[in-house]
Amino acid sequence: MTVDTIKNGIVIDHITAGLGMKIYSLLKLDELDCQVALIKNAPSKKIGKKDIIKIDSAIDLKTDVLGYIDPDVTVNIIKDGNIVEKKQIALPERLENVISCRNPRCITTTEQELPQIFKLTDKENRVYRCVYCEARAK
Repeated sequence: MTVDTIKNGIVIDHITAGLGMKIYSLLKLDELDCQVALIKNAPSKKIGKKDIIKIDSAIDLKTDVLGYIDPDVTVNIIKDGNIVEKKQIALPERLENVISCRNPRCITTTEQELPQIFKLTDKENRVYRCVYCEARAK
């Protein structure tokens, strides 16, 4: 399979195989008015199989979403057909309006204008907790 190179845009690389669609959905890439390619199960020497997302436009990426779903991804910024910047993504310390609290007694259930804020409480096990009620994110 051949997917053309992009002149100016972003390549999200080294996505754990199977997580590409989740990233695509949470970043709302379907709402973009440019070409977007999602490649699933591409061979990788580093991790066996990987997903790749190519966006043929320079957009602002929510790196906290990427870090939450797959902190091992690499974001390549492409200009004039060349990689001009490589960003390593890490687990974000704080998530805002990325996930929702599932505790029915949380204040965010009744006060819907409040932002959904989670903080990283256990980096090793990737545990996030709601700042309002301390409920664990799934």
